[in-house]
Amino acid sequence: MLFIIGAVIVIASVLGGYVLHGGNLAVLWQPTEVLIIGGAAVGSFIIANSVHTISATGKAIAAQLMGSPYNKKYYMDLLSLLYEIFDKSRKQGVMAIEEDIDDPASSQIFSRYPAIMKSRYLLAFITDYLRIISAGNMATHELEGMMENEIDSRHHEIEEPAHAVNKIADALPGLGIVAAVLGIVITMNFLTEGPEKIGLSVAAALVGTFLGIWMGYGFVGPLSISMEHSAKYEIKAYECVKSALVATVAGQAPQMAIEFGRKALPSDKRPGFQELNDHVRAK
Repeated sequence: MLFIIGAVIVIASVLGGYVLHGGNLAVLWQPTEVLIIGGAAVGSFIIANSVHTISATGKAIAAQLMGSPYNKKYYMDLLSLLYEIFDKSRKQGVMAIEEDIDDPASSQIFSRYPAIMKSRYLLAFITDYLRIISAGNMATHELEGMMENEIDSRHHEIEEPAHAVNKIADALPGLGIVAAVLGIVITMNFLTEGPEKIGLSVAAALVGTFLGIWMGYGFVGPLSISMEHSAKYEIKAYECVKSALVATVAGQAPQMAIEFGRKALPSDKRPGFQELNDHVRAK
């Protein structure tokens, strides 16, 4: 939603200022320039990236338009889920949660948190490490090190789409120059047509430079930054789980273990202590 609002402001400010300054919007309508710049950008993106990155980028862009799921409610559900698992393990023994982690879809605990169930990578992260904890006596520092390695790997993976889009943003001004040069080449054919014809052709060519810079710095570049922010909020969910799991392995009570996890969350989306406590009790 914020991306859409920002894009509307960018369009209104640039085009509005252009019109108020006496500009003619019709001159900016150059579909062939858009074809050259946009087509070259898409082609460059395909050349530079793997199928996995292209697919992940499409999903990440869609997520920017739909809104990030990693909000306060999501984090509260995540902590409530961890509390229920820890509480059951503490009261009934570690073996009692085996069925829950082996088949989360059939688990009465996991099924109460559909938002977490949709996050398949995070869900696998939770169940894998619960399985490791229940399987043996791994030292706390070894468990923490293993989780940190996986989180670093996941962080790099989910930031790939943002980096790929950022590279295209950097290339767009150059592609705009390509479109402008081609427009000047065409203008050379009109040298005998009179100043009016030449002027319109040069204006159309310059629109290519304008569009390349505008698209790069006004839309695609900010989009890549927004995608990076979303990736960081997702990683915070992993760090929350890591902190809570390490705390419970160290012998902390469920309530205290999720407090370790709560403290790992960003301050703008972190629930308050009593707010989280009320949410856990309600669940």
